[in-house]
Amino acid sequence: MEERTSDEVAAIYSAAGNSVDLINGGKREWETEDEWKDTVKRNVEHLEIIKGYKKLDETTSIWSGQDFTAIDKAIVDGKKIYS
Repeated sequence: MEERTSDEVAAIYSAAGNSVDLINGGKREWETEDEWKDTVKRNVEHLEIIKGYKKLDETTSIWSGQDFTAIDKAIVDGKKIYS
């Protein structure tokens, strides 16, 4: 296994943005409340996993200078939805 490239890190960060958008977008009219809560929970868990990504040394974060404000807010807001 090799260290993630800067392009790979950027792609992961972009995917996190998709989860943020989904959580912030609200329940879609065709979803049941249970489906919505499950979707939000999966995406919050996804964001938490992404935030914890480490380099091969298993200590150093892969993140360097990325702004996690929106991600952190989506995690907090999402937990309010399914809790």
